[in-house]
Amino acid sequence: MAIILNIETSTKNCSVSISKDGNCISLFESKTKNYSHSENLHVFIKKSLKDARIKFSNLNAVCVSRGPGSYTGLRIGVASAKGICYVLNIPLLSIDTLTVISKEMNPDEGFLIPMIDANRKEVYTTVFDSFGKMLCPIEAIILNNNSYQKYSNKKIHLIGDGAFKALNVLKLDFEYHPNIIPSAKKMGEISEKLFKQKKNENILFFEPFYFK
Repeated sequence: MAIILNIETSTKNCSVSISKDGNCISLFESKTKNYSHSENLHVFIKKSLKDARIKFSNLNAVCVSRGPGSYTGLRIGVASAKGICYVLNIPLLSIDTLTVISKEMNPDEGFLIPMIDANRKEVYTTVFDSFGKMLCPIEAIILNNNSYQKYSNKKIHLIGDGAFKALNVLKLDFEYHPNIIPSAKKMGEISEKLFKQKKNENILFFEPFYFK
């Protein structure tokens, strides 16, 4: 049973939510053509707290999306989360970005492949089954015509901005959802469990999850 501030800044979507007992009670987010996290993040945090009628002192933890994703976006989100946790002496929690975005879609069957754009033809990706279990480690891959051939006869949902690239490269009959982006909206479902399990990060040494 916790009140948690959730922060997602791994892509161009700057997203902040307040969750109570795992349920989202306030959400502010904005996706722009350019990264605007430095201008929006703390404004959204204050607005979310006010909207939820929560004070900083009422927070039990902060959860941040740790990546992979934009270097600049992740640094801003993680630095803010660590600062709040340090000042309030509360736990820091983290969730990888691909798990965060996977919560935006729950396919009844088949597989879910989230993709985050990593410039050029490279994407950060992994695979989830229809029960939400991650089937392989997160990796950075360069898309080509042979990518995901082993899934060619299966029901596949590709989500995230990396799906734009996949749509142009893969010659497979998948369902593409490039407009689904990471959001803090459903992070509370996971951060509540992390809080109960006391899976806290070390505030001093925690760093975002980078591949580059």
